[in-house]
Amino acid sequence: MISALSKEFFLFLSKNRTLNRAAKKWGLKLGASQVVAGNSIEAMIVKVRELNEKDLVCTLDHLGEFVSSKEEAATATAAAIRTLEAIEKEGLNSHLSVKLTQLGVDIDREFCVNNMRSILETAQKFKNFVRIDMEDYLHYKITLNILQELRETFQNVGTVMQAYLFCAEEDMQKLQGIPLRIVKGAYKESPKVAFQHKKEIDENFMKLIKIHLLGGNYTAVATHDHHIIAKVKQFVEEQQIPRDQFEFQMLYGFRTEMQQSLADEGYKMRVYVPYGSDWFAYYMRRLAERPQNVSFALKGLFLK
Repeated sequence: MISALSKEFFLFLSKNRTLNRAAKKWGLKLGASQVVAGNSIEAMIVKVRELNEKDLVCTLDHLGEFVSSKEEAATATAAAIRTLEAIEKEGLNSHLSVKLTQLGVDIDREFCVNNMRSILETAQKFKNFVRIDMEDYLHYKITLNILQELRETFQNVGTVMQAYLFCAEEDMQKLQGIPLRIVKGAYKESPKVAFQHKKEIDENFMKLIKIHLLGGNYTAVATHDHHIIAKVKQFVEEQQIPRDQFEFQMLYGFRTEMQQSLADEGYKMRVYVPYGSDWFAYYMRRLAERPQNVSFALKGLFLK
C-alpha cells in the first residue's frame, strides 16, 4: 500500500524545509544510505574508489537545498571546490555536478555566476569537467543563459536537457558543441510546458539523443530504462557513432548490475554520486520518480 503513494506526495515532502532541516540531524536514515554515498568527503572517497575499481566513472554532487543567504551559497561553493580538490588529490575518475540554486542564483545572479567561475577555474586547473544540473522549470531559462555566458570563457562546463519539456528540442539546437546530459525529467511541471505521459516523454527522449549524437556532440544518456538503453546501443551501432562520443549515466545505488554490465561491455558508464548531510530532498525526489523505491525506505527503518 505504501508504494502506491503518489509522486506528488514525495515531491511535496522534498520541498518541506522543516523536514529537510530535521533530516540533517538524523544522519542517513529511511534507506538513504543506499543511494547517498555518505555524509562526508572521506566517506564519499571510499565509495567512488570502489566504483572506479569496477571501471565505473563518476560525477559527484555535494547535496544542498534551500539556500537563502550569500553565506550559505559561499559555503556550498567552497564545498564544490573541496570536492574537486579531493578528486585530484585522490586520483579519482570523477566529474562534478552543481546546482545553481545552491550557489545563490535566487539571491543574486552575478554572485552565483562568480561562484561558478571560481568552481570552473579550479576544475580547469585540474583538467576536470563541471555539469550544471537542471532544476525545475522556474530555473530553466536562467540556467541556459548562465551556461552560455560561462561558455564564453570556459569549455569545461555543460548542462542537462530534460526531455519532458516542449522547448527542449529547440533549445538543444542552440547548444551545439556543448556536452549535454539528456534525461527524461524529475520535477512535476505544468502541462503548459511539459509532456505528461510516459510514451510522449520516451519518444522525445530518444529524439533528443539522436539529434545530439548526429550533430557530433558528446552525449550523456541518463536513464535506468533498459528499453531506452537497448535502443541507444542499436542506434549508435547503425550510425557508426564512436563510443568515445557518448556515455550512459545512472544514479548511485540504482540498477547496479546493469551499470556493471554496461561497463563490462566496454561502454563508458558514469554513476551520479550524491553525498553530504543535506540528503532529504534528493531522496524524496528519487522516491517520487519510482514509488516502488519506497522499499528502500522500509528497509531503512530497520537499519541501525
